[in-house]
Amino acid sequence: MSARDDILGSIRKSLGRSALAGDDAAQLHQRLGRPQRNLIPDRTAGRDTAGLTALFMDKAREFACTVDEVDSFEAVPEAVRAYLSRENLPARVVQAPALADSPDGALDWSAAPTVEVKTGTSDGSEDTSVTPVFAAIAETGTLMLTSDAATPTGLNFLPENHIALVRRSQMVGPLEDAWARFRAARAKADGDGFGMPRTVNLITGPSRTGDIEQKIQMGAHGPRRLHVIIVAD
Repeated sequence: MSARDDILGSIRKSLGRSALAGDDAAQLHQRLGRPQRNLIPDRTAGRDTAGLTALFMDKAREFACTVDEVDSFEAVPEAVRAYLSRENLPARVVQAPALADSPDGALDWSAAPTVEVKTGTSDGSEDTSVTPVFAAIAETGTLMLTSDAATPTGLNFLPENHIALVRRSQMVGPLEDAWARFRAARAKADGDGFGMPRTVNLITGPSRTGDIEQKIQMGAHGPRRLHVIIVAD
């Protein structure tokens, strides 16, 4: 029995319920496999990729993100260098392993030789991280990121500054579309649709809190800055 089974068993015991079986279990799996969509606002309806990108940029800026656009993946290192210089930040970054060894091509940092690049996860001492994302949700300006060895979650939260790379093809309208894309990707990868990563993070803007005297403080639980680079593909 796994730790997951122990936890779910404890919850069932506290509720006075037994494990589902038969038709009830089949109905549950069918509902999980084919989730129903709720009522969705029409702000993203009928938008093509360009329209979704424009909406995402507007929403992201509303939540204190900065946004750049580049014409190709090859232009990303120079865009990162320019951002660091513009914000007067140290010219060093830690990048996700996915960006050093990607089927779509690794980032070639020779185009920005003044930037010191480390690959791996974060130990909290780095100033700036660079990561890919799984999807960008135009409806709310939100990034969806998944965790695995190639995209460590620590890169999303430990450095003071987070640079997220978004391909235009990763733009979706509402949150429901992001989850549908996620389920499809997992099903393709694992064959059964239940091969979940350890975490799925939804990030809207840099970290902030208003708990102390109702004053907004940036960087309370994560990066003070979130910069998004949108890549044409």
